[in-house]
Amino acid sequence: MAGRQETTRGKPGRKAGENAAPSSVQVLDRSLKLLELVASADGAGLTDLADGSGMAPSTVHRLLTSLAGHGMVTHDAETGAWTIGVKAFEIGTAYLRFRKLGTISRPFLKQLMEGCGETANIAIEDDGDVVFISQVESHAPMRAFFRPGRRGPIHASGIGKAILSTWENARIEALLTGRTLQHFTDKTRDTLPALLDDIADIRKRGWSLDDEEHTLGMRCVAAPIFDEYGDAVAGISVSGPAVRLPDDKVEALGPTVMAAAAELTKAMGGRAKGNRRL
Repeated sequence: MAGRQETTRGKPGRKAGENAAPSSVQVLDRSLKLLELVASADGAGLTDLADGSGMAPSTVHRLLTSLAGHGMVTHDAETGAWTIGVKAFEIGTAYLRFRKLGTISRPFLKQLMEGCGETANIAIEDDGDVVFISQVESHAPMRAFFRPGRRGPIHASGIGKAILSTWENARIEALLTGRTLQHFTDKTRDTLPALLDDIADIRKRGWSLDDEEHTLGMRCVAAPIFDEYGDAVAGISVSGPAVRLPDDKVEALGPTVMAAAAELTKAMGGRAKGNRRL
């Protein structure tokens, strides 16, 4: 009869999928979630991963074992820690090869670091964050450090604001409206009007400044890198302690970082937009 569920051996029928094994998509979602947690933790135990994912330890262990079989994670039997595997690294480096940025940027980062004496960085924008993909550290004992793969807030980042400066205001508003712009220091541009005012200044001079907006005592000068369509796909920066980056040095570094960004854009086959619309 229409509307009635089928029965088996006199037992009430079940809705499709009820009490069934998780679907392939659900397993994939859970596995990717675990992979993200392992990557962000630099080594995590089973209990921590279960707590972080909201899954039962037995489920986490089963999924991790499967991921390990594919080389995506690895397990240290002595410490019990799970870490990222070689296959995940290979996939990540394949992405960088595709973008060309990771390999091509190295000599530019090295030259920039040696020229200014501060750490040089490359990062891309991803879903409203900046993701650092490469760095050449300064030789100074006190220096900036950003682990490759680290994510940061776009509104409190020199590179993030450099990329935003190439967008129309409407696009920036669409990205950030409804989001909380986290307050890190008294200098953080943690409201949309304050951020847009800062970005207007960045457009005029061509380079951005993170003036202790994320971390007290640290400054960063950055400029955007463009692809063949004239879209900003990344940014290059130098960062270091504020005591070594006073205003006069920042003013001198701005054009230097812009020149490095322009040369890297050219090396990638990219081109900067002639005009930046607001």
